[in-house]
Amino acid sequence: MVGGPVRSRLRRTLALALPVPVIGLVLLLFSGHLALPLDRVVTIEAKMASKRDFFEDPEVRRILMEHGFRLNITRMGSRDIATQDVAGYDVVFPSGQPAADLITRDRAKAGHPVLTYRPFVSPIVLATYREYAETLRDAEIARAQPGGTSGGTSGGASGPLYYRLDMEKFLRQTSEGKRWDDLRIERHGVRNGNKVLAQTSDVCESNSGGTYLGLVSFVWHRNNAPRGLQEADAHARDIKDLLNEQGLPGSERAETYLSVDGKGIAPISVIYEHQFLAHQIRYQATHGKPDHGRVLLYPSTRFVTEPQLVALTDDGERLGELVTEDPELQHRAMELGFRVRDATSDSTSDRLAAFLAERGIQVPVTSADDTKAVLPRLPLLERMIQTVGECPPAQQDAR
Repeated sequence: MVGGPVRSRLRRTLALALPVPVIGLVLLLFSGHLALPLDRVVTIEAKMASKRDFFEDPEVRRILMEHGFRLNITRMGSRDIATQDVAGYDVVFPSGQPAADLITRDRAKAGHPVLTYRPFVSPIVLATYREYAETLRDAEIARAQPGGTSGGTSGGASGPLYYRLDMEKFLRQTSEGKRWDDLRIERHGVRNGNKVLAQTSDVCESNSGGTYLGLVSFVWHRNNAPRGLQEADAHARDIKDLLNEQGLPGSERAETYLSVDGKGIAPISVIYEHQFLAHQIRYQATHGKPDHGRVLLYPSTRFVTEPQLVALTDDGERLGELVTEDPELQHRAMELGFRVRDATSDSTSDRLAAFLAERGIQVPVTSADDTKAVLPRLPLLERMIQTVGECPPAQQDAR
């Protein structure tokens, strides 16, 4: 009982006697929030794309601070990270392997080898609303994944969270100019005269946009990736209209999809799986049930992105090792919807599935019938991105 008043009086005395910066330091010591001497905290300069949402998470920041790291993050699209100067940065974290390969290749040519770390993975998915998924199911373009509850096709309180999307049939709707009203979406309480397509972030900037481009090309050309520049140019011209119909929006699709009801504007968006799962985990914690109005379409031809943290300095290497090996950070990544890689092997663990099941959230499954997409070789993919998006070429002399 004595400690409270004494501490309170001491704080008031300090406030009168000491300069403001010193007061703050002493109060931090009293509250136990200053865990490390200030000279032991290293500020990491980082360029990051969409996976920055992991490092911007307050709990992740707390854990990193306990280990002596503070991050100063510059937000940037994956392709911009790969094509702009990285001087003065400790780490860069594009959202997929193509951009990371551009960085490591160019730095190796300049005699600056780098280390890469892959703490987690997150598949490319198509995020939509139940009415649209059920319309695609009616047209035999999608089918529900096993494990979901039945019923509730018009924004109801139940129903599967995940569907398998036949990519070839889906792209054919876009190619033929089919509109949602043509698929009779009104049966699910919605009217929409827009074309059937998926919207991506700008292919000139984002890994998700560039990856989806590669996925569309692979499916449209009968599961074949281009083998040379001429073929890459031809493939890009073939699919340009399929992608440009949507206007190639520059904003991040997940932020729009999860923050507003875009049923009439952007009914299908290309995002990462972890962004959807993190939303469902938060929603379940707040409402006691999943958000059954928002669902995922898993392409029948799939591509799992491999985000790579590229360390450019010794401090960057220390951060990469910590993020890859620390149990607390791995657990937090799982809570944020990532498929965490096993630190002792090259595969992802099954902890995420157990975590979701414990909370009553349907666990997504991968069908053995799915085809694994193969992206074009890096120079060919870059050529296709430039053609489809009419992007400025990568600045190979930027480093």
